[in-house]
Amino acid sequence: MDAKKAVEQLKYLEKLAPKNMRLAAEWNERWKILISTIMSSQSRDETTIKIAEELFKNYNGLNELANAKYEKVLKILKSLNYNKTKARHIIETAGILIEKYGKKIPENIKELLELPGVGRKVANVYLVEACNAEAIGVDTHVARISRKLGWAKSKNPHKIEKELQALFPRRYWNSINYILVRFGRSVDRKEEDEVIMKMKRKIYK
Repeated sequence: MDAKKAVEQLKYLEKLAPKNMRLAAEWNERWKILISTIMSSQSRDETTIKIAEELFKNYNGLNELANAKYEKVLKILKSLNYNKTKARHIIETAGILIEKYGKKIPENIKELLELPGVGRKVANVYLVEACNAEAIGVDTHVARISRKLGWAKSKNPHKIEKELQALFPRRYWNSINYILVRFGRSVDRKEEDEVIMKMKRKIYK
């Protein structure tokens, strides 16, 4: 796979991906971006957005969230996968952001990874959405579609991230996640396979 071909494929998928589909990381305040992205791990974006809206209605800032009762947060998060862990993580993260960073969220992956509930995917998605950074968040959609297209071979998210960084010019890094997630969410697996087959056979022979 060469970079030119990969970029052409990415641009084609961007045309198919619904522009008006909201993603879990899309909020107008940085702390909401981070908290919602932590909540979104292993959960559907549409479910996360609905629950995040309820959470932010009840806790409208880091101070309120840091001082929230675990049981009350857990009740709001009850429909999310791993809700107990996520409830604990977002309360702890809110507290750390206040005490250690004065509410200013770190803008580098090293410090972000030290926050509870923040892995590489969450950190990279946050950096792209909040800071317009050159980063690639590898979630299930990105991993699956990248392997199907031959952009990556590994099943390990961190290794896939490195493979994509090696393949794509830096200016495309921060668009990879949202394009593949929107495309992946908009079609079923059969349709996805048909599109990818068409891309391989006809468009990019």
